[in-house]
Amino acid sequence: MKRSERYDRQIMLFGDGAQERLFNSKVLVAGAGGLGSPVSVYLAIAGVKTIVIADCDTVSLSNLNRQFLHDTSAIGIKKTDSAKNTLERLNSDTEILTVSDKITEDNVYEISKGCSLIVDCLDNFETRRVLNRAAVRMNIPMIHGAVSGWDGQATTIIPGIGPCFECIFPADKTPKKAFPIVGTTAGVIGSIQANEAVRILTGSGATLTGKLLIWDGRGSSVDLIPLLRNENCHVCSGQK
Repeated sequence: MKRSERYDRQIMLFGDGAQERLFNSKVLVAGAGGLGSPVSVYLAIAGVKTIVIADCDTVSLSNLNRQFLHDTSAIGIKKTDSAKNTLERLNSDTEILTVSDKITEDNVYEISKGCSLIVDCLDNFETRRVLNRAAVRMNIPMIHGAVSGWDGQATTIIPGIGPCFECIFPADKTPKKAFPIVGTTAGVIGSIQANEAVRILTGSGATLTGKLLIWDGRGSSVDLIPLLRNENCHVCSGQK
């Protein structure tokens, strides 16, 4: 009874069967920072059965303008441990698994094993490419998000249907560096990613597959850019 009451407003929207699919899903959230905060919080309180949080960093003071999974008491501890504590307080029904190692070609398949969905909440292209290759090979949908300053972007990658990350963003050797960011930008894009995740997991409506959503926080405007699959892509060209 209490379980039904908790999710009553969602069940009114998409029904018991869709809610049951959330109860039976497992999602990898790659990154427990600015994007990972809204994504993991909204998925946990929506009733996702298992969330795998992967992040190799510790909490620092400079994270706290946007990473609300963490607070000042968490400074210096692993982001995964802080995230687990927060999410378990929000919803004890959701199982939180943690991976505190960097995602690499050596561990990505084990980390992603059994997942219904991957959400890219990362801050660097190198690891995104690793995640994309695993998503394509394992045939797991992946939701990409990225932010900088007032601006952000999001798209959904469904192997064999739309373009993969490599199709959209050909190899970029730009090194990772600190970038300006206001917390609300991460909140907007992370919420869009979480919304995509809920829709995919419940089978509710179309997704951003084949489209790149661009958010301009200064003008509060959204553009949708159509994306084409690269038939010669070295990652996904063999997918049907």
